[in-house]
Amino acid sequence: MKKLILLFLLGLTSFFYSFAQPSNGVEMADGLRSSGKIYVVVSVVCVIFLGFIAYLFVLDRKISRLENKEKNK
Repeated sequence: MKKLILLFLLGLTSFFYSFAQPSNGVEMADGLRSSGKIYVVVSVVCVIFLGFIAYLFVLDRKISRLENKEKNK
């Protein structure tokens, strides 16, 4: 079953990859890069990603504590 899911996801990603735009430059990215605003965009994405990782870490610790509390009853 796991192999089937993995094969499906691999096929799905290759299907979407075939519709990707050519890498001759995107106007929006070129404009952001030339004005220096690309660093702001990358910084915001990194902060959001790190916040999401921190949230998942805290959530995992809370769930582990609840599981241990329930196991010890």
